[in-house]
Formats: sequence, structure tokens, C-alpha cells
Amino acid sequence: MKAYLLHIFIAATLLCLIPELSAQDPQNSVVTRTVVEGSDTLPIFELPEVSVYERKDFDYLYLKRRYRRMIRNIKKAYPYARIVSMELKELDDHLATLDNEKEQKAYINQAEKEIMDQFEKEVKKLTVTQGIILVKLIDRETGRTSYQVIKELKGGFTAFFWQGIARIFGNNLKTEYDPDNQDKIMEDIVLGIEAGFI
Repeated sequence: MKAYLLHIFIAATLLCLIPELSAQDPQNSVVTRTVVEGSDTLPIFELPEVSVYERKDFDYLYLKRRYRRMIRNIKKAYPYARIVSMELKELDDHLATLDNEKEQKAYINQAEKEIMDQFEKEVKKLTVTQGIILVKLIDRETGRTSYQVIKELKGGFTAFFWQGIARIFGNNLKTEYDPDNQDKIMEDIVLGIEAGFI
């Protein structure tokens, strides 16, 4: 009987010494922050944001076509809104470093000329609908309407002039982006483009 217990003891000791049988694998473990709530220790993990999109099923063919047309128009206008946002941020940062108004106006005129030389031909090819979408997307990206941007940079008269031209073509530079109500579909499409789904 003693020999039997000795064999069990030796076998149990050898099994405990084998590293493959340990509960945790030190090579594949992850160190995380924890929080203690009561008698529980809970790990804290930061997960990336996940966007969930519903599948668009349309009862009528014309609704499906309108939706696809909107996707096409947003894909055409959205890159320009992103460019406007980046250029405007860069312009605002540089204007903050300039001392007097004369230098600021000269820099604004120079930046306007460079932007017009670079993008005028492409932007003129946008349709009226794409222009309306661009105005809304500029507000989305910058937090300011196109009218406010023009008024801040070029003055009230110039903003009034361009607002008049926009109104002739059925647009409004004072249009604000409303992602929760009126522009909900547009916001879903833009988020899909940003996430790479569309």
C-alpha cells in the first residue's frame, strides 16, 4: 500500500512539473488594467468603435436609383469637402501667426489663387446637386457654413454676392448640415465611405 501511495505521489509531482499542463501560458498572456468591484476583479479592455449599418432594401426601383445616385454624388463631393476642411485649418493656423490685417489679406488672396488654380476646373464640373451636397459637407467637416467661411475670409459683401449666385442656381450657402434629421441618409453614406463599406 505504501508503494502504491509512493507511486501516486511521484506521478502527481511529475505531472505538476510538466509546463504544458500549467493553467496559464506565459507566452500568450496579455497584461491588462483591472478594476475591483466588490469581490470581483474585472479586466478593462478598450475596443475600437464599430458602426452597424442596416441593409437598404427598397420597395420601389426609383428609391433604389435615388439612393445610388446620392452615393455617387457624395463620393464625388466628399473629397473636396475634406480638402476644404484641411486647407481651412491650415489657413486659420497660419493667419493666427500673422500680425497685421494687410499680411492676412495678402495671404488669403494667395491661398485663394492657389486653390483656384488647383481645383477650379474639377469643381466647375460638379452638378448642381453635387454642389448642394458639397455645401452641406463643408459644414459637416468644418463646423461652419460656407457663407460663414466666405464672410470670415473675404468679408460680408463677397459672402452676400456669392450667396446671391448660389440662390440663382438653387443652392444656399447658409445651409447647415443636420445629421440627425434632414441629412440622416447623407450621414450614413459618409460614415460608410469613411469606414470603407461604400
